[in-house]
Amino acid sequence: MRKYRLTKYERETIILFNEAETTANIYTYNTALKNRLAKFSRENPGIAKLKTEYPCSGVSYEVDKKRLSICFTSPYSAERRAKARKYAQEHSIVSNLSRRHIEHRDE
Repeated sequence: MRKYRLTKYERETIILFNEAETTANIYTYNTALKNRLAKFSRENPGIAKLKTEYPCSGVSYEVDKKRLSICFTSPYSAERRAKARKYAQEHSIVSNLSRRHIEHRDE
């Protein structure tokens, strides 16, 4: 039997909640988010729990809606990026990263 692999486009994350219920459902294939959810549910079993594991490594968690936060961050200005880059270079913080990578990440 051949193992089916999802494309990056198919590996989605869905956060679903409504105003009436106290929980949110988080369905994801994102490895970093899966790890964070697993750790959070181990540390807080009354607040978050694994509901379903899907083929191709997807998971679904139920989380207390009060514990869920969505944060938007504004992009850095060119001046702030330049200051951060200078500081990092002076303190050897990003010596292994290329300049192109840093500029792409800050956009």
